[in-house]
Amino acid sequence: MGKKLTSRSEDYSKWYNELVVKSDLAENSGVRGCMVIKPYGYAIWEKMQAQLDKMFKETGHENAYFPLFIPKSYLSKEASHVEGFAKECAVVTHYRLKNAEDGSGIIVDEDAKLEEELIVRPTSETIIWDTYRRWVQSYRDLPILVNQWANVVRWEMRTRLFLRTAEFLWQEGHTAHATRQEAVEEAEQMMRIYAEFAENYMGVPVIKGTKTESERFAGAEETYCIEALMQDGKALQAGTSHFLGQNFAKAFDVKFANKEGKQEYVWATSWGVSTRLMGALVMTHSDDNGLVLPPNLAPIQVVIVPIYKGMDQLDAIAEKVEPLVKELRSKGISVKFDKRDTHKPGFKFNEYELKGVPVRLAIGQRDLDNGTYEVARRDTLQKETIQASDVANKIETLLVEIQENIFKKALDYRESHITAVDSYDEFKKIIEEKGGFVSAHWDGSKETEDKIKEETKATIRCIPLDTEKEEGKCIVTGKLSTQRVLFAKAY
Repeated sequence: MGKKLTSRSEDYSKWYNELVVKSDLAENSGVRGCMVIKPYGYAIWEKMQAQLDKMFKETGHENAYFPLFIPKSYLSKEASHVEGFAKECAVVTHYRLKNAEDGSGIIVDEDAKLEEELIVRPTSETIIWDTYRRWVQSYRDLPILVNQWANVVRWEMRTRLFLRTAEFLWQEGHTAHATRQEAVEEAEQMMRIYAEFAENYMGVPVIKGTKTESERFAGAEETYCIEALMQDGKALQAGTSHFLGQNFAKAFDVKFANKEGKQEYVWATSWGVSTRLMGALVMTHSDDNGLVLPPNLAPIQVVIVPIYKGMDQLDAIAEKVEPLVKELRSKGISVKFDKRDTHKPGFKFNEYELKGVPVRLAIGQRDLDNGTYEVARRDTLQKETIQASDVANKIETLLVEIQENIFKKALDYRESHITAVDSYDEFKKIIEEKGGFVSAHWDGSKETEDKIKEETKATIRCIPLDTEKEEGKCIVTGKLSTQRVLFAKAY
């Protein structure tokens, strides 16, 4: 499998980059800032996608698809929206190429200039609200609960696989409602769904909260978020849900006749998570040996590695293993019997450890004679010998235990890295030396928020929703504060 990974303690960033590539999740592409998601990485994304899609549909949402291209004029209709995305947009100006007359190659055909430039979607609010104008006439047409699975482009100069790329995959929900209350409830509901998915499937504990005005989505009245903490003490925004008010309805003139026949503007939300979740998954659980995947999202939950000399022994092992593979699959467990004769067992052990497969079984001649399997769990690296008659039940139990254990480990780390401070000096010391979330009072002003960011590189990750209000004084200005907020350095 090549040389070992750089350790996390030595260089966390290098460890992450090496691990994503060596474990076959993704690699850089020939297009600057864009990545190739490899089959193993895409298999994890597919499991994420399938579970989220199920959760969306259970709450009444339907999937649709909208164009990749957005006319430039659409973006300018909502002022704060265009200001938020203007510097990240890829722009299509021409629609044809031609061969250069001097034979030097292909050039842009200057005669094929578009009348209006098209923006490659950085997000779809504008094209969708232009569409909703045609869909909505009456209160009977509401609510619209639509999601789309798509790719978006936000031009990034400094990229990192999964965490920040010029093109990424995501889902974006866009809903339309008759009342403000309905729209707020929708935005809050989607934040809770994201939190449930992160904790129960990814094994990543998150804090639910709202963003400050300066950190809100461009064009939103309120942004709800889930914030996770990585092993290096940096925060990562794992999902956002936005209450858009009537901003986009007014910009695109989306009105409906209410029950009294009076015309009103529609209320809106949007919400999304992206392949950034893959980065969160890697950085929350993995170790110096490779990936540690939660069983609920692992493409291969159990791998069986035969240890044999000669094909006769392999055939005998395969005969023994086949009923177990069928039994596990009948229980909904994904299992791989790796009988490749091109690689030695030691290589395979290292490979599946690197790829984070939750449970590994080994079976050799001695196990055949004794009716046993060696069972190894990826999260703790512990091994034990189990009777063949008990192994299927043991695996079921182990998968649940591993899922719970990696969540608890991440939760314990996060809880030990939430530090309450009451002075700016203490704040700066914790941010620099310990990291993690710092819980502190803030006076609510953008000036103080900017000052802290400039001096410490820490930002307000969220105003937590599940904590009680507590009066205090801002750590910087000494002005009155009604609640602690969470600061951290972030990805």
